[in-house]
Amino acid sequence: MALSFKKDLEKYKDLDEDEILNKLSAEELKQLETALEEMDPENALLPAGLRQKDQTAKGATGSFNRDGLLKYLEKEAMDYKDRDDILSFTGERKGKAFIPKQRPIETRQEEVTTLDPELEEALSSATDTELCDLAAILGVHTLVTSSQTYDASKDGYNNVVKGEKMNPVFDEPPNPTNVEETLQRIKSNDGSLTEVNLNNIKNVPIPTLKDFAKAMEKNTHVKKFSLAATRSNDPIAVVFSEMLRENKTLQSLNLESNFITGTGVQALVDALRDNDTLTEIKIDNQRQQLGTTVEMEIAKMLEDNNSIVKFGYHFTQQGPRSRAGAAITKNNDLVPRPVRVESAKGEWKRTCRDGAPPASHPILLFHLTMWNTLQRCPGLISLCGNLSLVPNCGARHAQPEHTSEKKGNNWNCPPPFTCSYLWLLLYCY
Repeated sequence: MALSFKKDLEKYKDLDEDEILNKLSAEELKQLETALEEMDPENALLPAGLRQKDQTAKGATGSFNRDGLLKYLEKEAMDYKDRDDILSFTGERKGKAFIPKQRPIETRQEEVTTLDPELEEALSSATDTELCDLAAILGVHTLVTSSQTYDASKDGYNNVVKGEKMNPVFDEPPNPTNVEETLQRIKSNDGSLTEVNLNNIKNVPIPTLKDFAKAMEKNTHVKKFSLAATRSNDPIAVVFSEMLRENKTLQSLNLESNFITGTGVQALVDALRDNDTLTEIKIDNQRQQLGTTVEMEIAKMLEDNNSIVKFGYHFTQQGPRSRAGAAITKNNDLVPRPVRVESAKGEWKRTCRDGAPPASHPILLFHLTMWNTLQRCPGLISLCGNLSLVPNCGARHAQPEHTSEKKGNNWNCPPPFTCSYLWLLLYCY
């Protein structure tokens, strides 16, 4: 109902009220004034001067005269008779004057410690070095003054009260990267340039940073690009988002400690939906918070992207934080396990199923110990036999029902599960 009412009012939006009023006659204006008297004074659609009838019957007094008005108000104030007081003011004070009580000043008496005459004599004849050693033994070496400590250290004693030398902490050296030379190497697709570090370089112009992004679109060798603390803003983030859509080699991008807002981060998030080569990106510690909406978009992007395994950002909301954590965990689980190489003496290089670990391998020794424990525990062996979940490992254990005979404290043959379990673990490691 309200929507239809608003639509009806749209046709009166461009009307000129003054023109309509000028065309009205005196009788029509009288009728309009009568109609206005019956209108609601609280109607917000009417101007404040038209919500009530003009009730002033006094004639115009002429032009405004500020000095005359002030003199008139002053004369009226002087002629106004003050109200008579019921009781006249005489200046008499009643009651007693307040006198604060004076509290006695507490005097603290120092306790005098008396020692045996022998101890008094020993302490009075002791040197500063002996006093420092005694204070260290009693655990009150903090009460020893610096002058006593200095005097005691002259004799060569290594006292516990001796101050330690402060190690100076120097500022980090400036970034030695040559910006122009690095830009030219990226444009020429130099094969020896795999990492670009522009961190903490404050004077890089914005057009130069945009040239870096344009050059990275066609570069096929740079795998790590760091742009932290370079005063980059949203236009730089937008240009790098366009770069991420074209570049299929870059694996790590660092944009921390800059002036990027939610708009620039949103552009990066949209670009990462189409990028499947970047594995690490850092956007934390920006000048202002990104907001809940951007954090939710980041969480959605991480759920759709299967290549990012490291995401440097501190979420402020619990919902996006938990979703992003679960997505990063999923991506790390999808990464294939790296090839493990035992380089010591060239013992074992496992590259396929045919390899076998050496007898001295720690993982093999651990599982052999577990196997020895299973041999000595008939209850565990019977349990493992009942939980046979993997195929048998050879013709020796091909029978569906396996029995073992006890000889002394050992067993002749392990159940199918234990043998298969052992070789499965050897294959995995």
